[in-house]
Amino acid sequence: MKRENNLERMIELAEQFFETRNDPARISITRESMRKLRRIHPSSLKEKKDKNGPIAWVVVIPTTGDLMRKFITKKINEQELLDRTPVRQKYDALYLCSALVLPEHRGKGLARLLVSRAIKSIQRQHTIGHSASNGKGSPLPSRAISTCHCTQGSSVLAGNPDSAFWTPDRDIRG
Repeated sequence: MKRENNLERMIELAEQFFETRNDPARISITRESMRKLRRIHPSSLKEKKDKNGPIAWVVVIPTTGDLMRKFITKKINEQELLDRTPVRQKYDALYLCSALVLPEHRGKGLARLLVSRAIKSIQRQHTIGHSASNGKGSPLPSRAISTCHCTQGSSVLAGNPDSAFWTPDRDIRG
């Protein structure tokens, strides 16, 4: 009996949800983008695996506050945010790009756990001073740094540049 390849299923799930093949402005998870993410920070891409490969992954991109402002105000797109984020620099902002969980593993808190681990790992090396709004006008605590939008059942999280970008001294709306 042939084992099912979870990596192929994860990539297909990402493509179905984010439609990255037809949108060059969005980050497509490829071997090249995975290498860049890991060069930015090893915890930029976190995953949970079983014997068939990944069952959940999250992409959290540490970046500069300047690039995050440009992204939130739509001066650059998601792919440009990744392309322009310098490698091995000081970062003071985070972008929760995506979190995907295979359907049969949803509802177990895997995405939340992986996001938490990624953020904590990045924060050990970088002072993150920017956080995002939850879209309802109230700022999120700095430990929940992201620009995210929850979709059905919080099974999939996706970056949402329409969210407000909040810093301690100002609120920037896209």
